[in-house]
Amino acid sequence: MNNALRPVARLGAIAPFFLFAGLPAYADTGDTAWILTSTALVLFMTLPGLALFYGGLVRSINLLSVLMQCFAIACLMSILWLAIGYSIAFGDGNGVAEGAGQIWGGLSKVFLAGVDGDTMFGTIPEGLFFMFQMTFAIITPALIVGAYAERANFLAVLLFSAVWLLIVYAPVTHWIWGGGWLADLGVRDFAGGLVVHATAGISALVFVMMMGKRQGFLKDMHPPHNPAFVMIGAAMLWVGWFGFNGGSALGANGDAARAMLVTHISAATAAFVWMIIEWKQFGKPTLVGIATGMVAGLATITPAAGSVGPVGALIIGFLAAIVCYMAVILIRVKMKIDDSLDVFAVHGVGGILGTLILPFLAALGPMAPGLDGQSVASAFGVQLLGVVVVCVWSLIASVVILLGVKLITPLRVDELSEEQGLDASTHGETAA
Repeated sequence: MNNALRPVARLGAIAPFFLFAGLPAYADTGDTAWILTSTALVLFMTLPGLALFYGGLVRSINLLSVLMQCFAIACLMSILWLAIGYSIAFGDGNGVAEGAGQIWGGLSKVFLAGVDGDTMFGTIPEGLFFMFQMTFAIITPALIVGAYAERANFLAVLLFSAVWLLIVYAPVTHWIWGGGWLADLGVRDFAGGLVVHATAGISALVFVMMMGKRQGFLKDMHPPHNPAFVMIGAAMLWVGWFGFNGGSALGANGDAARAMLVTHISAATAAFVWMIIEWKQFGKPTLVGIATGMVAGLATITPAAGSVGPVGALIIGFLAAIVCYMAVILIRVKMKIDDSLDVFAVHGVGGILGTLILPFLAALGPMAPGLDGQSVASAFGVQLLGVVVVCVWSLIASVVILLGVKLITPLRVDELSEEQGLDASTHGETAA
C-alpha cells in the first residue's frame, strides 16, 4: 500500500466536493470493481496458492499439515482482523492518548464499529477496503508456515499467529500504511516489502532458531515430494500478485497498471535468472528452482511496485535472483539454520532488498515516477530507517511471543510424531 495514499489523500477527484458540500461521497464503480477483483486474487494467493506451493515442497507425510496450517490461519486471522486487528492498523486513533495515534490506531473500529454500507475509504466502500486488507493479514502469517513446516506443534502455530498478528503485523501496518510515524517520515512500501515480507521473514527466522532443526537436517533430507504442486501453487501466486501489487493502488488507474507491469517483469526475470544460476551450478534446471526464483522476484518488487518503471523492475528481478539465491546458501548451508522452505532468504531478504534499492531505481527508464523531488540519499536514509525499525520490532516481539507460547505448549512435536509425519500424528489423516 503506497504510504503516500493516506486515507484523506486517497479520495477520488469527486469525493472532496461531496465532503466539503456536506453530502455523502459515493464509490467509484471502476475502482470498486478492481479492488473487489484484487481482494479475491490476494485470498487466492493463500488458498490454495501458497498452501500448494509449500505443500509440494515438504515430504508427502506432511502435506496435509501444511494445507491445514494455511487454512486454519486464514480462518483465525479473518476473525481477529474483524475483532481488533483492523482497528489497530487503520483506526483513526480516537480515544487514545495524544501522540499514540502515531503508534497504533486505537479501538474505535473494533468489529467495524462506525462502518456501514455508506462509509467510504477514498473512492471505495470501507467494507471493501477492510476485506482487501484482511487478505494481506491472512497471507503474512501464512508465509511463516514455510519456516517451521514438518515439525511445529499445531496449537503453537495458532497461538503464535494470533498474537503475532496483533503485536507485530497490525502495528507495523499502522506505522506505514495507516498514517503512523513511519508514514510521516516518508517510508515507501507500496504493497508490503516491510509490512508483509520483512515482518514475516524476520519472525520466521526467530521461530526456527528458537524451535530447533528437523531430524536429519542436511544429512538425511528429503527432496520436495511433488514439484508439480510447487509449480501450480507458484503460478497461482504469480497471478494473485497482480491483485496484491496492482490492487495496492486502491483504484483502477495508471498506478495499478504500472504496478502490474513491473510485477510481471520482475517475476519473470528473477525466475529465469535463478534457473540459469541453478543450471550452471548443478547441471540441471529444475522446476522447483524456477518457481522459487519467481517468488523471490515477486517479493522484491513488492515495496517498489509503485516507485519504479519496467527497467527498474528488470534490474530488481535480476538482483533478487542472485541475492536471494546467495541468502539461501548462507542461511541453510553456511549458518545451518533450518528455515524449512527458505522463508527468510526469499521473502525477508527479498522484501528488504526491494525496499532499500527503490530510491536508486525510481527515476530509471520510461514510466519511472521518480521520488517527487526527494534526493536519492535522503530517500535511502528513510528507507533504511524503516527496515531497521521493522526488523528490530519483529525480532524482539517474536521472541517475546514465542517465550509466552512455550509457557502454554511446546513449539514442536515430539520425535516420534515428527518421524511419523504430522498428517497422521497431528491430524489423523493421510494424503494417500
